[in-house]
Amino acid sequence: MKNLIFLTMILAMFAMSLTAQEIGISGELRPRYEYRHGYKTLASPNKDAANFISQRTRLNVDYKSGKFNVFFAIQNVSVWGDINTLSPSSKNGIAFHEAWAEYFFNDKFSMKLGRQEISYDDQRIFGSVGWAQQARSHDAMLLKFKTGEKGKLYIGIAMNANGESLFETDYDVNQYKNLQYAWYHTNFSEAFGLSALFLNNGMQYKTSENDDRKNAYSQTMGARLTYKKDKLNIDGASYFQTGNTPEGNDKVDLSAYYFTVNAKFKITDQFTAGAGIEVLSGNDQTSTSTKDKAFKPFYGTNHKFNGWMDYFYVGSHMKSVGLTDINIPLIYKKDKFSAILIPHFFSAQGKVYDQINRKDADAYLGTEIDLALGYKAHKSVMFNVGYSHMFATDTMALLKVGDADETNNWAWVMVTFKPNFFQHNFKK
Repeated sequence: MKNLIFLTMILAMFAMSLTAQEIGISGELRPRYEYRHGYKTLASPNKDAANFISQRTRLNVDYKSGKFNVFFAIQNVSVWGDINTLSPSSKNGIAFHEAWAEYFFNDKFSMKLGRQEISYDDQRIFGSVGWAQQARSHDAMLLKFKTGEKGKLYIGIAMNANGESLFETDYDVNQYKNLQYAWYHTNFSEAFGLSALFLNNGMQYKTSENDDRKNAYSQTMGARLTYKKDKLNIDGASYFQTGNTPEGNDKVDLSAYYFTVNAKFKITDQFTAGAGIEVLSGNDQTSTSTKDKAFKPFYGTNHKFNGWMDYFYVGSHMKSVGLTDINIPLIYKKDKFSAILIPHFFSAQGKVYDQINRKDADAYLGTEIDLALGYKAHKSVMFNVGYSHMFATDTMALLKVGDADETNNWAWVMVTFKPNFFQHNFKK
């Protein structure tokens, strides 16, 4: 912690010594208590519920100049009690969640380099994963173009390695070896918006020959439309995936699809009701095809979708039977208080096979009820509490370890402090 404070002081003094336009130092402290009994997977009769408190501690330094910006987000993620009370250091240590600089060549073109969050649209394909205490960031180069009064084009490139080397080495970190993407957004009017995305994703796999590693490349492409006017808010998106994906010591063809349509209507100034459907293609368990038909939302904020209990696409289900999610969000906001209730009705998109009864199982997986309450006690202090309950079917039990008849629920309480320690505009 002493090193962290010292580093912050050095950064602040360095920025103040320059003819900077603006410098800001802010922080975030977010402890969260969780009760888990059926979170991510079904509970078993012989397993007791988990109880713990995790915490994100983050320090942000933001420096803005006329020609370039620099941003640092330094964080520590911990679980209360994960080290002895006399320990001189943290278990996970301090890391840079973000450390990037952006240079503006002119008012229409800039280049952003370093470790950064990549988040677009509804965060289905690229997202910051803000719910996770560690969140997600990428080491990447981003080229940003203004294509008109209302249009913008971002081109991103990432190339990963284990470290410095004299010759090519295998990449053994469990993530992409390299990726390239292009994201375009424009507003046709105040009501209509359009986004288009192309992602070329390179994943390494170890071959059975000499344990050599090769790359498998998949392509994700699609578009998203939004409409917002008066009390009505509608969005829809469709993506397709092709190319190859790793499978054991080889790669297989990928052919998958995704689409969603969501609508929300503001009934009163405080109350909003909506309905939505999301379909992610999946594999049939009875199929003998070697082609992978399961859609993969690679780097999205998947906790935001398909129920907050994270049964789908948060560390699992990427190559499974897919999903159809019909949901009905109900939202209430008044002054400093907010409440969200979302029932989800889940079904498998691909066929699930019941090996005991030797037949295809019913596609219906279960219903999840999510409830979250929020209260903004101060401009820098937020209280949140949530409860989720999964009413699973026997088909869900075929996909997840555990018992569908157990009480499968999850509860959490979170307090977020976001203080602004220092903010100064040197030009004023």
